[in-house]
Amino acid sequence: MSRPSLRPGTTDRSRLAARFVLLVGVLSLFADFTHEGSRSMLGPYLGSLGATAFAVGVITGLGEFLGYALRLFSGRLADSTRRFWPIAITGYVIQMSSVPALALTHSWMAAAILIVLERVGRAIRNPPRDVMLSHAARHLGGYGWTFGIHEAFDQFGAMLGPLVVAFVLSRHGSYHEAFAVLLIPALLNVTLVMTARWLYPKPEDLEPAGTRKAGSDGFPRRYWVYLSGAALVAIGFADYPLVAYHLARSDAISTEWIAGFYAVAMAVSGTVSLVLGRLFDRYGFRVLIALTVVTSLFAPLVFLGGFTLALVGAALWGMGMGVHESIIPAAVAPMVPSERRASAFGLFTAGYGMFWFLGSAAIGYLYDHSVAWTVAFCMVTQLAAVPVFVWVGRHQPAERGR
Repeated sequence: MSRPSLRPGTTDRSRLAARFVLLVGVLSLFADFTHEGSRSMLGPYLGSLGATAFAVGVITGLGEFLGYALRLFSGRLADSTRRFWPIAITGYVIQMSSVPALALTHSWMAAAILIVLERVGRAIRNPPRDVMLSHAARHLGGYGWTFGIHEAFDQFGAMLGPLVVAFVLSRHGSYHEAFAVLLIPALLNVTLVMTARWLYPKPEDLEPAGTRKAGSDGFPRRYWVYLSGAALVAIGFADYPLVAYHLARSDAISTEWIAGFYAVAMAVSGTVSLVLGRLFDRYGFRVLIALTVVTSLFAPLVFLGGFTLALVGAALWGMGMGVHESIIPAAVAPMVPSERRASAFGLFTAGYGMFWFLGSAAIGYLYDHSVAWTVAFCMVTQLAAVPVFVWVGRHQPAERGR
């Protein structure tokens, strides 16, 4: 296989950009197959090892905090060195090796270390990967569409992983056997990452030079306001391991269905990502505002409902994840010049993750005392973001990366 040239005039940039986004999408499919497969059962697994709801909330919250906070440093490193691929590859290797290693754990403390390490790997690889994807956006119709395509691949893998895990558990397999099976997609991911690095050594060349804006010393006001709104959403968005912990503890569904519910959530997330991305490119923040209101309903459904309502709640939770992983970064990209995009992604998600950690710990604490207060906390904090997004939408330039 020959390496395509990204130099102007030698090849159709649009075709190269499409191939690059698809290749990154496939490698992300196997990444999400691996880590989301494990996350679908982390709550029950930690519970089986003796962890409390508060411990589950702190562990997963700390993982999310580091998984976002460390992006501040990986983003700045990517911007300063312009070595996007080496940084991304390092993150993928750390993340993909941590998940199968859970098969060797026998205490919740040992499992907690690997759970956090997996999130650290994700933190390292995401800012440079998102920047490389953003360089292809102008050839594919917009940032929302580009990130929506990627998220669709992500969530298809995130659906397959939990389904495989559910199958292993339904065949009376152990948690350890399920973790071991995830070694296969992990190896496929690393192989495809290396392939993408060889085929597209400088994805930044996909973005025409004339469209690149000069850097500046700071970020615009709307960037910071938008971050505050996203932080409110993060505070009230319960992580799935805690949702799974509740479902297992309440006996609302059987263990294998917990992973199945997660598969449904990921299927919804992947299915709606393409539509939501296109709608965001066309209608802007009105789409994000409506989705924030709708997805906030996941909390009463999953924490208070029976089988059917919990399933609907899981689907809304998955839609919320699709918003977090596609529309939210798509909205950041046009706010800043391309030369500072990795830093912008890193800083934004660092703040987002810090509040996700605080929210996860608070939700875990509230759950140990009152399910009703847990639901109220989740809904109020997310809905508080709506007026913030309204302000950002009114101050967002009409051009969004098309």
